[in-house]
Amino acid sequence: MQEELHQFESNNVWYLVPEPTDRTLIRMRWVFINKLDEFGNATRNKARLVVQGYNQEGGIDYDETFAPDARLKAITILIAFASHMKFKLFQMHVKSAFMNGY
Repeated sequence: MQEELHQFESNNVWYLVPEPTDRTLIRMRWVFINKLDEFGNATRNKARLVVQGYNQEGGIDYDETFAPDARLKAITILIAFASHMKFKLFQMHVKSAFMNGY
């Protein structure tokens, strides 16, 4: 949990503001995940702070939603194009991605 909160702070993606009296708050909750190896042993415990999206109402609380994931079709096209153009591809791991971060 501390690592996740540190990522928020270091990327300047949020700041505390006074609670508005004329709006409904969207609550958050922690989601805990145990990463397992091929034998089923827990190798890492992860925690994510998520918004309870089911409390949102379209047009009031949000206009658009985004998810930082890649579709398999996009990856296949990228690999085919890189192979055709003889590009060298590298893999990287993104530890945390924020839309409003630097």
